[in-house]
Amino acid sequence: MDYAATTPLDEEVFEAMAPWLRREYGNPSSLYALARRARAAIDEAREQVAAVLGAAPSEIYFTSGGTEAVNMAVKGVAWAMREQGRGDHVVVSAVEHKAVLEAAAFLERHGFRVTRLPVDQYGLVCPEAVAEALQPGTVLVAVMHANNEIGTIQPVREIGRIARERGVPFLVDAVQTVGLLDVDVNAIGCDLLAVSGHKVYGPKGVGALYVRRGLRVEPLLHGGGQERGLRAGTEHVAGIVGLSAALRLAAARRIEAAEHAARLRDALIEGIRRRVPDAVLNGHPTQRLPNNAHFSFPGVDGESLLLNLDLAGIAASAGSACTSGSLEPSHVLRAIGLPKELTLGALRLTVGKYTTMEDVAAVVDAVAEIVARLRGRAPAAVRIWRRNE
Repeated sequence: MDYAATTPLDEEVFEAMAPWLRREYGNPSSLYALARRARAAIDEAREQVAAVLGAAPSEIYFTSGGTEAVNMAVKGVAWAMREQGRGDHVVVSAVEHKAVLEAAAFLERHGFRVTRLPVDQYGLVCPEAVAEALQPGTVLVAVMHANNEIGTIQPVREIGRIARERGVPFLVDAVQTVGLLDVDVNAIGCDLLAVSGHKVYGPKGVGALYVRRGLRVEPLLHGGGQERGLRAGTEHVAGIVGLSAALRLAAARRIEAAEHAARLRDALIEGIRRRVPDAVLNGHPTQRLPNNAHFSFPGVDGESLLLNLDLAGIAASAGSACTSGSLEPSHVLRAIGLPKELTLGALRLTVGKYTTMEDVAAVVDAVAEIVARLRGRAPAAVRIWRRNE
């Protein structure tokens, strides 16, 4: 129940990767036949990824994953624009993945100005707030396609239209939405878009960044000039082939996958609300990812809930896997205005193609039983708080 954190490798993807892990080990930058076959595999993969995203092959750059892709976009565009004298102001939403927020904070430490857009109680960014935040010196806007914790889907097409009218590059983090929502760079109207392999039944350690033709990006890594000078380092050929296969399959199966996930998500939400009536559903009630159910349980310690679910054989999380080791309340839950008690009792459940209705029923039973048990052990102060809420 933690498909937002990662997904198992699809067998068809593994089969596509296998030759490039074994006999086809050539360095694609070399000149002999073994290397030329590796180069041809990368070229074909680039064409497939571009086709999935509605882009041109020359607009796709392979990375080590989603985090590197958004770092490349945020830092690379900001540095390049400042060098061109275009400005030093970056706009990001308050609920972006830490990869975006920390990249923006890095820029701030190097003299850039950063505006963090607030969200409403569902985690939605208001397009009018984006318009108001833009200044003559704004060099980038970053708003994710859908939130990785609470699943809220952002109005990226409207934001893209605003950014385009003002001539400001627009970055969309689509790591959580490929394979579940329609991800077309031209329909969204973005200039940069990041995807990751392991979120779509592909391999870990590989991702891609779409960069609209003509937009200058300063590279993060310098060296041999791979990826047309934007990302130095020998290409991960098997990973790139796996990413392209995973994205191709995800696009072909998207509608069926989204419908399957939505049925399970709705059953999860209905079941937990019925068994734990005071559970708080976080995120937008309807404008949310089809695979995401995120709750807060008053008077329950989230870490204890997760540990007990793990003992029951259920893998889940409180929020982003990238911050699961943090003791601080989720920045997303704080941004939507949840009181601290609710931020500390959070649970994210995300379903995938191997999840069944029987799994959902078992999870609902387990959550209800564990929440009741933990509340029975809750300190007196917490029980008094619940009676007075």
